[in-house]
Formats: sequence, structure tokens, C-alpha cells
Amino acid sequence: MKGVIQPDHIGRNKYEMTVIGLPPIVFTSLTGLEDELQTTDLPDRTRATGGNRGMAEIVGMHPAHHQLEEAALEVWFRESQDPVSPTYKKVAALTMKSISGLTVRTFTLLGMFPRKRKLPDVEMANEGELAQVEWTFSVDDILPTT
Repeated sequence: MKGVIQPDHIGRNKYEMTVIGLPPIVFTSLTGLEDELQTTDLPDRTRATGGNRGMAEIVGMHPAHHQLEEAALEVWFRESQDPVSPTYKKVAALTMKSISGLTVRTFTLLGMFPRKRKLPDVEMANEGELAQVEWTFSVDDILPTT
């Protein structure tokens, strides 16, 4: 691939997701966001676009011992439950940076809210691995901004 890929690539380990209205939150990993058109299969065995995009989902792993950040996520999760707060859907930005930090790709995530929380497995025989809470977020729209 030498000579084909441009220098200063975006590394998979240089990213941050910020949610407007929440403190900075460290996610140790985020799943990739899929942005998919809704389609229909036609009688002639071809496929056509319906013109609309479906909602997306992103899963973030968060260290359980980051208590202030976890508290902010818990409050947001509660906002999304009955009685649902009118501000439960938030705007977020996913920023990915190149190795030098000079190249940046940013995506705006609209209508985002936590829809699931999974606590970590625990066992006394474990050597002390990092306990992480798995947060699943629903996203209405993904807009590339840079």
C-alpha cells in the first residue's frame, strides 16, 4: 500500500465523542456508526432506494470507576425514561484525528440518547481487569461536518 495511502492517516485510537450538555466523557472504545438507506426489493429482483435513512446506533465502553462521568450518563439515561424529558435527545460530535493531529474528521450526531446500559461481568478469579460499563446510544442522524 506504500505510495497509495496518503501520509498522516487517521488512527483508530485518536478519537473523542463529546455530548453537548454533558461533561467530557472518556470512552475507551466506540463501535462504528452505520448509516444505511432504507431500500425495497422490486418484483424484477432489483433494489430501489426509499430515499430515507434509518436510525443508527453506537456502543461506547466507559470505565466504571469514572464516577462523575458515570453519574452524568445515569442522569441522561433517567431523562430518557418515563416521564421522558423534552431534552433527552442531545447533539454529540464524534471527532477522529490523524497521527499528527493536523487532519480531523468530525461527525455531528443528532437526536442521540442512551437506550441501554450493560454493567460489566464480575468474578473474584479475575486478575483485576478494567471494569467497564457498556452504553448503547440511539442516533437519529449522522452529519459529516469536516
